[in-house]
Amino acid sequence: MSSDLDRETPHAKRPAYGPLVEPDSPPEIGVDADFEFRPGEASVVHGDDPVAAAEGRRFRDVLGRFASGVAVVTSMNGDVPVGMTCQSFASVSLDPPLVLFVPARTSRAWPLMQRSGHFCVNFLAEDQAPVSEVMASRGVDKFADVKWAPSAATGSPVLDGALGYVDCCIHAVHAGGDHCIVIGRVLDLAATSDRPPLLFFRGDYRDLRP
Repeated sequence: MSSDLDRETPHAKRPAYGPLVEPDSPPEIGVDADFEFRPGEASVVHGDDPVAAAEGRRFRDVLGRFASGVAVVTSMNGDVPVGMTCQSFASVSLDPPLVLFVPARTSRAWPLMQRSGHFCVNFLAEDQAPVSEVMASRGVDKFADVKWAPSAATGSPVLDGALGYVDCCIHAVHAGGDHCIVIGRVLDLAATSDRPPLLFFRGDYRDLRP
């Protein structure tokens, strides 16, 4: 397990994405633009740089057209459950069985998960948007109204009503700009429901219904 972030080569200039498309309502100069790139995750682009603000908005708008599922990543901080909403999750390898998720470096939950050495990814069903919302919030008891049971392998919370879960130990952590790329080795997993999934598309929750 690697607990330190890999080194990144600094770039003198941010990448360009081709000709810029002016946003419908560009942020005012000197005001930070708050972009919710993923559920509950706001990426701040400084409003005193209108080019950066426009690029950030364009990046968000284009990438937001890639629909994804919604998951809650959980762990334990001693006897206290920890959770965060996650859109960036993927399988990595079958042999050995590896998955990844991508928390923001500003996340308060991720350092606690990293310290524990393990995490569990819960796939949310279409009626669990409220669970996603509370797990993406700050300053509240996230598990006050959420039922869960400890996983067999790591003791991380498995949420009631989730479609399935993947229970992991932390295998490696890599730097990824303003995020961390967390690789987990799968210790246990199960499908627990055949209900439709909760989706996230263009900045909002969706389901499979037309």
